[in-house]
Amino acid sequence: MNGRNFLRNPILMVGMLVVGAMVLAACSPAAVPVTGSPTATLETMPVDIEPGITIQVADSALGKILVDGKGMTLYMFTKDEPNKSNCAGGCLEAWPPFLAVDNHVLGDGVDKSLLGTTTLADGKVMVTYNKMPLYYWVNDKAPGDTTGQDVNQVWYVVSPDGKPVGMPAASADVLLKVSSNASLGKFLVDGKGMTLYMYTVDEPNKSNCSGGCLDKWPPLLAVDNPSVGEGVDASLLGTADLPDGSKIVTYNKMPLYYWINDKEPGQTSGQDVGGVWYVVSPAGEVIK
Repeated sequence: MNGRNFLRNPILMVGMLVVGAMVLAACSPAAVPVTGSPTATLETMPVDIEPGITIQVADSALGKILVDGKGMTLYMFTKDEPNKSNCAGGCLEAWPPFLAVDNHVLGDGVDKSLLGTTTLADGKVMVTYNKMPLYYWVNDKAPGDTTGQDVNQVWYVVSPDGKPVGMPAASADVLLKVSSNASLGKFLVDGKGMTLYMYTVDEPNKSNCSGGCLDKWPPLLAVDNPSVGEGVDASLLGTADLPDGSKIVTYNKMPLYYWINDKEPGQTSGQDVGGVWYVVSPAGEVIK
């Protein structure tokens, strides 16, 4: 067939072009998956490649913080214990755990020696950093969001050295202190000034709050060598066991709790909720 007839036959011409494209594709080099680059992210990896854990360090208004491979911020719950998550139920719905998989891929600035894992009650394995479990915050919608910072004064972003960023130093030193307002007088708060409550359905040294109740009324968890502020009677301090094995602080033998709707120090929006929740006096009695 001469060239003029070839050009006049569009079907034959299209067929030849398709064959040519297939030959070029076969000769092209295969795509190489990125699995070892310290700057690799989930977006840059082929969708059929399992990247494993990817933790990176990102710059933010709060300084350098830990994020996942997509740039989503990771948080620490200061009520956790080393290698143990004290977040469960509704807490884990609001703060999904950063789950562990095989083949860690770490970004620059991440200390591999601080990386570890812990097992949740449902058997899932979550990542720890400096022995503290790592979480997401459900209200962070885009990479770089840090809307979970300082929520309830117990959730904080994490520095590359494994410490909570922005946590007031004094709050770690004092377990209980006394605050006051015009309507209630003097009442117990934690070291950050967050109000504590007593549940009148409890019994001495026994919490009767569980499940969804503890989601709304998080326990004040025990710490080693607690100190107390002026006006707090240290002789009234004690602990009681919770079903998950953690220990709740008791005062005058009654367990102490937070109220999830108190967002700032000094708030007392949990007072008289259900006719069973009350703030606590320095003498260990409910204030009604």
